[in-house]
Amino acid sequence: MKQIIFLSVSINMLLFGIACRDVRIKPEQSNMKSTQPVYNIAVKTIDGAETNLATYRGKKILLVNVASECGYTPQYKDLQKLQEQFGSKVVVLGFPSNDFGGQEPGSNAEIKNFCERNYKITFPMFDKITVVGEGQHPLYQWLSQKNLNGWNEKAPSWNFCKYLIDENGELIGYYNSSVNPLSDEIINKL
Repeated sequence: MKQIIFLSVSINMLLFGIACRDVRIKPEQSNMKSTQPVYNIAVKTIDGAETNLATYRGKKILLVNVASECGYTPQYKDLQKLQEQFGSKVVVLGFPSNDFGGQEPGSNAEIKNFCERNYKITFPMFDKITVVGEGQHPLYQWLSQKNLNGWNEKAPSWNFCKYLIDENGELIGYYNSSVNPLSDEIINKL
C-alpha cells in the first residue's frame, strides 16, 4: 500500500513539474500566420553593425534573451553545444538584456568578452536590448504579440527564455528559462 501511495505522489509531482515548464509550441493544425515578417526587423550586432534576420532565412532560429550574472548563465555552454551539433539546421542568436534583476549590467564589449572568455561563444550575439516593458525592442514585440506573430502572447519571464522560428520565419515555439537548450522539446523541433 505504501508503494502505491509513493508511486501516486511521485507521478503527481512529475506531472506538476512538467506542467510548470511553460513550453508553448504552435499547434500543428493551426493556420495562424504572422502578420509581419520577422526578417524585416532591424537589429544590431554586438559590435554595432546594422542588420536584420533575413541573413538566417532558410534555417531555424533560436532566439534567447541572455544575461551574464544569472543562475541560468551556464546555459551559454549548452547554447554553444546546440550551435555546434545542429548548426546545419538552426542558428542560435543571443540578445543580452538587463531587464531581469539587473543581471546584465555590462556594455556590449564587456558582454562579448565575457561570452568568448568563459563559454567560447561563436554563435551571433547582438546589441543589449529591452525585451519587456517600456522600450521593448520591435523583435521582442513581434515574438510576444499574437497580432504580429500569429499565436504567441508570452513575453520573456526571466533571462534565457527561448523562441524558435522556422525556416520560413514563422514562430513555432516558446520555452521558458528552465528549458535547457539541449532538451527534447527543442531538439525534436529542429
